[in-house]
Amino acid sequence: MASEPIKHHSPRLHLVKLSVGSESVDSLIEWQAARCAERAASGLDSRPRHVTRMTPKRADDLLQGGSIYWVIKRNIVGRQKIVALEQVIGEDGIQRCAIILDPTIVRTEHRPKRPFQGWRYLKPEDAPDDLTEDGEVLAEMPGSMRETLASFGVR
Repeated sequence: MASEPIKHHSPRLHLVKLSVGSESVDSLIEWQAARCAERAASGLDSRPRHVTRMTPKRADDLLQGGSIYWVIKRNIVGRQKIVALEQVIGEDGIQRCAIILDPTIVRTEHRPKRPFQGWRYLKPEDAPDDLTEDGEVLAEMPGSMRETLASFGVR
């Protein structure tokens, strides 16, 4: 009896968000780790999260393999898989949405992105590709050097 092929669901939708205050993917990783440790020490769910005022209206699409793509220094540079959306009440009593994230931040090809407020939806076909090991070396280069290499067709 032949086994059924494994069905892989391609993501239906992503989010893109500015990582305000982050200097690099590494600084975002460090910041998230510190917040997760604080939450764990307080007996709270220690998974990384981003709390936002607005709950995405397309939550079902996001929860089918979607990620949040992080913008640092005007470039999309990494992503984290969205694992859940939870309603939370802030210290001010206002209801918000916690976007619960996988702890792994996957570095992506750098993609320029102008500043914006809040988060935006990102179609899968518009999302940058994940970096390969070779691409990670390129991502660590200064932006001006990356731009020069890109002008020669090196990506």
